[in-house]
Amino acid sequence: MNIIVTGGAGFLGSHICERLLTEGHDVVCMDNYLTGKDQNIKHLCPNPKFTAVKTDVSKHIEYEGDVDFILHFASPASPKDYLKYPIQTLKVGALGTHNTLGLAKAKNAGFLLASTSEVYGDPLVHPQPETYWGNVNPIGPRGVYDEAKRYAEAMTMAYHRAHNVDTRIVRIFNTYGPRMGVSDGRVVPAFLCQALRNKPLTVYGDGKQTRSFCYVSDLVDGIVRLMKSSEHEPVNIGNPREMTVLQFAQAIKKAVGADVPIIHEPLPIDDPKVRQPDITKARRILKWEPKVTLEEGLEKTIPYFKEVLACEC
Repeated sequence: MNIIVTGGAGFLGSHICERLLTEGHDVVCMDNYLTGKDQNIKHLCPNPKFTAVKTDVSKHIEYEGDVDFILHFASPASPKDYLKYPIQTLKVGALGTHNTLGLAKAKNAGFLLASTSEVYGDPLVHPQPETYWGNVNPIGPRGVYDEAKRYAEAMTMAYHRAHNVDTRIVRIFNTYGPRMGVSDGRVVPAFLCQALRNKPLTVYGDGKQTRSFCYVSDLVDGIVRLMKSSEHEPVNIGNPREMTVLQFAQAIKKAVGADVPIIHEPLPIDDPKVRQPDITKARRILKWEPKVTLEEGLEKTIPYFKEVLACEC
């Protein structure tokens, strides 16, 4: 197929591009490099089936050739990034989704929206099934990301119902792996960088809030399975193994071999107290569940962070 990946130079987007190329597809990466990086896709550029286009899909999107599928991954995704770029985050969720859906309609192409577990906000239901409508503060600082994705989901379903566009929606839970931004503020790179620099690990609040962590290859496999399915309503993709942030900090210390203390700082506004995907639907429809353990995933991730930090020095 001829496939467009918006945000293709980002952490997840680059892994998606890589997987699609291994399956023999022609891939066009569209990115404005607000948070994406050239180095994430430089190893793909020699492939004649890969094309990188610098463009802002929030302003305009066009492609003259045939398009079979569009995967819309363009968006700042870490709290540090979407708090730094709140307007751009809202625009890519609203205008960017509208533009990419318009292109899918014009090209009679399939469409997959990269949504997020953040649509559930600070959930009152645990674990979170796709049927849960969420508990989101629309005017809080995190609302720029949460509501952008909720709007994007509504727009995607509207195009499916009104224009019969062949759409998919994946709700992505915490994911980690090589090519994450080392300074993007998320817990995995934050803890890894602190441990590798032999500095104290910073835990916000009492550390009893929970998260679940999915290795990037598992996530990509679930997304590709969803792309090939006929499911139009949202599907959670993530690892249901839940742990507290304190437990995760201890796992990072063990994986790195760092004997460093843990310090506590105030909890950010609207930080979710729990986060665990209910993947019953993914298991049933996609025959998917994660395979990579946290220990294996960290073993694959740590060398990348060591290399990046060494280059910074």
